Amino acid sequence: MANTKSAAKRARQATTRSARNASVMSALKSSQKKVQAAISSGKPEDAKVAYQRFSTALDKAAKRGVIHKNSADRRKSSAARSLASAKA
Repeated sequence: MANTKSAAKRARQATTRSARNASVMSALKSSQKKVQAAISSGKPEDAKVAYQRFSTALDKAAKRGVIHKNSADRRKSSAARSLASAKA
């Protein structure tokens, strides 16, 4: 338990941020699955749209500090490679 008012506030903030970050991470995982599903379905238009949404979501998460920028870039690169290999 927190001993000071400021420590209690930090604990409340950490709880709020943790819940928000968990929500963002869950949405990112769902978005990544949608990209993979669209690629495997053989619909390049749907896959491209899903990739664009995934890429935007990753950039926003990295900007807000939910995930590291290099991690976002790595995930985008991996999805882009999958998309390119599916088209070829």
